Amino acid sequence: MRKRILTGITTTGTPHIGNYLGAIKPALELVAPDNDSYFFLADYHALIKQTDPKEITGSVKNVALAWLSSGLDPEQSYFYRQSDIPEVQELAWILNCSAAKGLLNRAHAYKAIVAENTLSGSDEDKGINMGLFSYPVLMAADILIFNATHVPVGPDQAQHMEMTRDIAGKFNHTYSNILTLPEALIQNEISVPGNDGRKMSKSYNNIIPFLSSEKALQKSIAKIVTNSLKPGESKDCETCTLFKLYSFFATADEINDMKQSYKDGISWGEVKKSLFDAINDEILPIREKYTELKDQPDLLNDLFSDGARKVRPQAQELISKLREAVGISKIV
Repeated sequence: MRKRILTGITTTGTPHIGNYLGAIKPALELVAPDNDSYFFLADYHALIKQTDPKEITGSVKNVALAWLSSGLDPEQSYFYRQSDIPEVQELAWILNCSAAKGLLNRAHAYKAIVAENTLSGSDEDKGINMGLFSYPVLMAADILIFNATHVPVGPDQAQHMEMTRDIAGKFNHTYSNILTLPEALIQNEISVPGNDGRKMSKSYNNIIPFLSSEKALQKSIAKIVTNSLKPGESKDCETCTLFKLYSFFATADEINDMKQSYKDGISWGEVKKSLFDAINDEILPIREKYTELKDQPDLLNDLFSDGARKVRPQAQELISKLREAVGISKIV
């Protein structure tokens, strides 16, 4: 059976090195001639937390350009924007009328906020909108609308896939066996450290930029925190943020050589230079592609229109079947 692999791309902020290593690169490696690959920009999901319209628009642009610059080929894959497929929202409502509230109560993101509110003595629903609460249903609609068979996710998103299968299974049991139950492709979790040693995150303000100039990349790497060991003093590579980052970009031989250099007392300045060279060598063609694409204002709108034209007939076909299954159809 031909696989239909679907990847949702969150449209918040501008991708950084951690996003590239943990999401963009592994997802693009799954594209193959014997698979159908779907990539969509989840802009409606961004409304759950973001209320600044300019941030939404800017993020959609930056995230789309990051993926395209990294090698996403719209001619080889389906590439579209969630908000251009209204059938997703119709499916979400149909699923909302079938999904159990008790199931949604168990969603990790929802439970985490409730727990924080309870701990602080606040009302347990403080700061929780219906978008956050029903997020798993919209995610299920994103997946089910195109009969995806496989969805690559990290371990932290495995629950969402289980919930999608539960929601689809309940609908099929109630009405008709129409919805495809997808399988999760659990990807190895990659913890990419930021310049302060903690996991790289925009919320920590510790990111290493992905689509920046060489100068900005050098400046960011220069800020990476190290200990006070001097040149000539042996250093421990296993606990070093610089070495961990270097390992993501270097070859096996280069990594072994660097381990020996740590034992021999390499200076932090030399390590940072080697790290810059390793990262820059890999992302240089991506940066050049990004520079080329970002000055084409109509490019993304054309790609989104073309993507919607390709996939909407598939969504409309499924919705037509679902309407008939639930009784919303022509009177005969």
